[in-house]
Order: sequence, then C-alpha cells, then structure tokens
Amino acid sequence: MEAVILILALLFVAFVTLGVYVGVKAIGAAKRGVDRTISQARRSVEDTTLRAKSFGQVGVAGELAQLRLRLRTSMRATQDALQAGVAEDASLRESIGLFERLSVHGRELDDELRRLEREPDRVRTTELLPQLRERVERITHSAESLRWAARDRARSFAEDDLESLTTQIDVEAGALRDWSRAEPVWPEPAEEPTHPQSAQGPRASSARPSEAATGPERTPGESEPGAGAQQPRAIPPRDPRLAMRYSWE
Repeated sequence: MEAVILILALLFVAFVTLGVYVGVKAIGAAKRGVDRTISQARRSVEDTTLRAKSFGQVGVAGELAQLRLRLRTSMRATQDALQAGVAEDASLRESIGLFERLSVHGRELDDELRRLEREPDRVRTTELLPQLRERVERITHSAESLRWAARDRARSFAEDDLESLTTQIDVEAGALRDWSRAEPVWPEPAEEPTHPQSAQGPRASSARPSEAATGPERTPGESEPGAGAQQPRAIPPRDPRLAMRYSWE
C-alpha cells in the first residue's frame, strides 16, 4: 500500500513539473511573439516617419532621414535575402556571419544618425554629413555585395538545373519521335497443315514416312481437295497502341 502511495505521489510531482515546464515554455513563446510583433510595428512606424521626413523636410534633417532610410532598407533587404537562401544553400552561413559583423557597424551608424536628428547644433551636424555619407555608402555597398552575390548564386543553380532538365527533355522527345515513326511489324499468319484423307484406311497409315509427310500421290488430272475454296486467314493481333487512353483528370 505504501508503495502504491509513493508511486502516485511521484506521478503527481512529475505531472506538476511537466505542467510548469510547458507553461513556462508557452509563456516564453508568447512573450517572444509579442516582442517580435512590437518590434515590427515600431520598425514600420519608424520607417514611415523617416520617409515622411526625407520627402517633407529639407536641409540637414531631411538628409539625415534619407541616410537612415537608405541604410535600414539595404540592411533589411540583405538580411532577408541571406536568411531565405541559407535554407537551401548551407554555404551561405559564412556570409551570414559576415553580415552580422557588418550589422554591428550599421546599428552604430543608425544610432549616431538618430542622435544627430535631435542635435540642436546644425552647423556641426552639417560638417559631419560628408563623413556620414561615406560611412553609409561603405556599409550599404558591402551589404548589397553580399545580397547580390547570394542572388546570383541562387540564379546560377536554377539555370544549371533548368539546362540539365531541358537536355533530358530534348533527349526524351527525340526518342519518342523515333518510336512514333517506326512501322509496327506484325507476324504472318501460319498456314494450317494438310492431313491425308481418312478414307484411305490402313494403307495410309502403312505408308512410308516420306509419303506421310508429302501426302498421297494423285494423278495429273486429279485436283487437290479444297484447292478451289479460299483458305481462311488468321486475324492479326490488335495494335496495343489503340487501347491506350490518357486522361488529364
């Protein structure tokens, strides 16, 4: 009895522990989903604000918004391209590592541009613009190099596969055309062997093998029985291609 109570207690503790673990995992997944949704919403709002500033403002503020928008757009496009390609091409993992290192510089530059948007000293900010433009150009150029290299690699694989498939289809099509031009050869119907008349009785059965094979001798004026009647011919087998039916349903 005590063993049964101990087993039930252990089972209860195991179920409670499992329930707590599953609950913590579910809460963590829900929290990550909420954080991801909030991050995406914040990013969308920030990008919309930057577009409005880049088109609606002039001077230093408008140029800073344009630099931030260009930097963020290029980095996001490269990130999406690499993450989509690594699922099919494992060699892109090294490129993702390089992009992560590049993203560190990109985030630092984006934070600096954001701080300069609130900088009251516009003269100093104007002096920094050439350097900021150069840094944005270098980072976006590196990001675009990775992005287009990944796309060219995927396109090259697709073209190679399409070329191989086209070659196989051409070979198969040629084989099908040669088969369709070939004329089917049907076997000739076998002629029925002639048997000696049964009316000859024992004489026919006692004939020599040569006479049995060639049949009984006949006089020149005697005609072969059944010579005037047309012999029936065997019906040739049906073309198996006529029974083929292909359905697109």
